[in-house]
Amino acid sequence: MTDTHLTTIRFDSFVLDQRIHAGLADAGFSFCTPIQAETLPLSLAGRDVAGQAQTGTGKTAAFLLVLMQRLLDQPPPEPAPICRPRALILAPTRELAVQIHNDTLLLSKHTGLRTTVVYGGTAYQKQREDLAAGVDILIGTPGRLIDYFKQRVFDLKGIQVAVLDEADRMFDLGFIKDVRYLFRHMPPPESRLGMLFSATLSYRVTELAYEHMNDPQLVKVEAETITADRVRQCCYMTSNEEKIPLLLGLVRGWEDARIMVFVNTKREADRVWGYLQGNGVNTAVLSGDVPQRKRLSLLRDFTEGSLPVLVGTDVAARGLHIPDVTHVVNYDLPEDPEDYVHRIGRTARAGATGDAIGFVCETYAFCLPDIEGYIGAKIPVLPVDASLLAEVDPRSRLRPDRADREARREVGHKTRRDAPRNGESESRERRPRKSGARTEGRREKPSQTEPVVSAPEPVEVVKPSAPLSAPPPEEAHPLLPALPIEQAALTSPPPPSVLRKLGVPVELAAEPEASAPSEEPKRKRRRRRRKSADAESNDASGEATSKSEPVASESIE
Repeated sequence: MTDTHLTTIRFDSFVLDQRIHAGLADAGFSFCTPIQAETLPLSLAGRDVAGQAQTGTGKTAAFLLVLMQRLLDQPPPEPAPICRPRALILAPTRELAVQIHNDTLLLSKHTGLRTTVVYGGTAYQKQREDLAAGVDILIGTPGRLIDYFKQRVFDLKGIQVAVLDEADRMFDLGFIKDVRYLFRHMPPPESRLGMLFSATLSYRVTELAYEHMNDPQLVKVEAETITADRVRQCCYMTSNEEKIPLLLGLVRGWEDARIMVFVNTKREADRVWGYLQGNGVNTAVLSGDVPQRKRLSLLRDFTEGSLPVLVGTDVAARGLHIPDVTHVVNYDLPEDPEDYVHRIGRTARAGATGDAIGFVCETYAFCLPDIEGYIGAKIPVLPVDASLLAEVDPRSRLRPDRADREARREVGHKTRRDAPRNGESESRERRPRKSGARTEGRREKPSQTEPVVSAPEPVEVVKPSAPLSAPPPEEAHPLLPALPIEQAALTSPPPPSVLRKLGVPVELAAEPEASAPSEEPKRKRRRRRRKSADAESNDASGEATSKSEPVASESIE
């Protein structure tokens, strides 16, 4: 590692508290980076700053030093009935929040300032208790912060310094509404110091800065050079089938390497991990659905060097400081050119050098012109030599264990497999059904959705005074079960077969039909009566009854 990324400005040239200088000495910091040299004079004088610089150039230390100096200069507030932090640092990802917390603990070691970090995925109650006990510097992700804020675990009335790190990532992850919600509950921008930092300072980020900061000073360091000069970039023009053999060939050819492989989807991350792990390369996957504790454990193993290859999505591309990453492989070229800058920024950090290799495949080849236009440079494209392709057996691919997959989908200690299906109650247990045995008595206990058929009411049988010669009752068909019938639900008289089974004579049931004839026969009888009257008048006049219709027509004429 070289010191070419540093300036000639020393930290002891600034008016900082001696306790802060002691922390800088413990961390081994003597000279400022360009972004630190530009922002420290402004922010120490009380100006709000919106800074842009290349990733890995010391933005975290730039705002931590100013934050601690501000809190040490201001007198401590009076005790409040609720936790009232004095500084708030917002980070878009959990890993970045943990990293900022570790850096804060290192630099504030001698200041006596209390620090805590809150983020989702783990230790909900412990983080709540640590926050409720009282802190000076609060670091966290927007979701967990708003959760505790709405529970009144803490308030934001005592905020003296507000820091927003990786502001452009807040927009990409959809956190911008949460960020604005937290800013609205803080004191006005005139009463606090605001700092905003990002590797890319877009127009929407600038608008956010002017909306929630007090006339911020824009600081852009090396804005004309998007990527670090110490990153050696190249690409391989490859087909989709050659990507796995090429990756294996490159990884095996790099000795003592610490490699990060970036893909665009979680499914592809599992596929790449399966081939690498199945061919003797120790690999781990870092994606959004990996449990938080496992993600932190993987990052620790990768940082310590016990894990040589880490396959990840863009979750691992922002803000993480992992020292001594030698190679970054864009197995899938990102569709957003800014993501390319963040990905290759994992190497060549703090003055070191590194290599960034991209695979220009059939699926993502269209992304290369946009990336080159964004970074303002041409990336050399190399042909794929046959010696670089490793022999890969398709059967060597490993697949994640089922338990591991279910743990990734765990939400609140409850997996999707345990969730109730459509129309199934949570308390319902699924019992195994015995093969070859029919479940009897299923209708004896009706379910909640089946209608309950009530038993028939007793029918009163009227005995006639004289014996009736009724035909013998019909025998019930042996294959048809005798179903109970609810009389109140019938809209028409029951059929004769049912009445015979119930013991009701068919003649008694037919009497109401004879007494109440339908309307159509009545109309026919009325017509016949009119015809018979006409016929009588025709007989009286001496005309034949057989010519009643012609006579009627003549009378009409």
